[in-house]
Amino acid sequence: MKNAIAKVPTDTWVVATWEEYIEAIASPAYKQARGYYHDGRMRIEMAPIGYDHSCDHTIILFAVNLFCSIKGIPITGLTGCSFRKPGLKECQPDVAYYIGESAQVVPRGTKIVSLDSYPPPDLAIEVGDTTLSDELGNKRILYEELSVAEYWVVDVQKAQLKAFAVADGGSRRISESQVLPGLAMSFLEEALRRSREANQAQVGAWLLQTFQSSDYTLDN
Repeated sequence: MKNAIAKVPTDTWVVATWEEYIEAIASPAYKQARGYYHDGRMRIEMAPIGYDHSCDHTIILFAVNLFCSIKGIPITGLTGCSFRKPGLKECQPDVAYYIGESAQVVPRGTKIVSLDSYPPPDLAIEVGDTTLSDELGNKRILYEELSVAEYWVVDVQKAQLKAFAVADGGSRRISESQVLPGLAMSFLEEALRRSREANQAQVGAWLLQTFQSSDYTLDN
């Protein structure tokens, strides 16, 4: 298998057993890779993260954290964390959030979050530049089956955000977050658009003003 690992195609879905996936993702050759496993196939992502992808990742992360800080919503955000259903599935979203009562459900010191021991994140976010079709296709199905409550896909090329509420093994498009009530996708898309012309401090100042002036108030 060691020779086979070196020849595993990356950035595409490959038929593999769970054991082959675990051996591959543990290989030093893939130390910096992200891993996904679903329906008897694995995907090891090795493509370098580009400037545009990184910028949009930062904007969305900042916007969600700022919104929750202003509204007093407990959250724990995780970047590149692995969530594993042993023997069956694994994902490593760009960003994931545990929200509200779940914010501190996973203890510090946890390496890989076992979904046999802990619930899935309330929100999973993937940022898609050259892999958008996969974010909206195979990965979306994976997150549906893992029962995350909400799944967002950032379209880097179009500065758009597609959000889905997940329930009953499927998902549907939404224009406002259900796990972060009052957070409209239009706010986030406007922030993405503004980031094409302004620096992130300027975008952050606009988000701060927007969130503070919103009619939304958190129910106590």
